[in-house]
Amino acid sequence: MAGMKGKQTVRDMVLSMGVIVLVAFFIYLFIPHDGSQTPVKRVDYRVELLTARRAAAYPVAAPEGLPKEWKPTSVRYQGADHDAWHLGFHTADGQYVAIEQSTEKPSQFIESKSQGAEKTKVTQQIGDQTWQRYEGPKYDALVLEGDGYTTVVTGTGSFGQLTKMAGALKAT
Repeated sequence: MAGMKGKQTVRDMVLSMGVIVLVAFFIYLFIPHDGSQTPVKRVDYRVELLTARRAAAYPVAAPEGLPKEWKPTSVRYQGADHDAWHLGFHTADGQYVAIEQSTEKPSQFIESKSQGAEKTKVTQQIGDQTWQRYEGPKYDALVLEGDGYTTVVTGTGSFGQLTKMAGALKAT
C-alpha cells in the first residue's frame, strides 16, 4: 500500500498542474490585454522657459513652429548647475530630440549631453549659424558654441529632425 500511495500523489500533482496550466491558458486567451504603450504625456514648459530666460547668463533658446505631433516631454532649468537648460521632445515617429544649453566647459557638456558622441568633420549651416555635427552610438548631436555658453541639439532623432529643431530655436 505504501508504494501505491506515493504513485497516486505524484499522479494527482501532475493532473493538478495540468488543470492549472489549462485554466491559465484560457484566462490569457480570453482576457483582453492592451499591447500598446502608454501615451507620452505632454508638458507645459512656458513657466520654466520664462524663469530660465530671466535667470540665465545667456540667451535661452526654445523652439517655435514645430509640428503639433512633437510633444514636449521634459523641461528643467538648473541655475546653480552652470545655468543648465533642458527641453526634451518626443517626435511623431517616436524619436527623442532635446535642446541643451549651459555655461559648463564645452567639452564636458557636449560629452555628457550627447552621451559620448564624437565630433565629425561635418558642419551644417542652419539659418545664419554654423553647427558642428557629432555622431554617437546612442545619440547624434548638433553643437553651437556661443560666447560663454554652448547649445546642443541631441537625441535619437535623425539629423533631419535635429536640424528641424535647431532651425526652430528662438533665443531671447
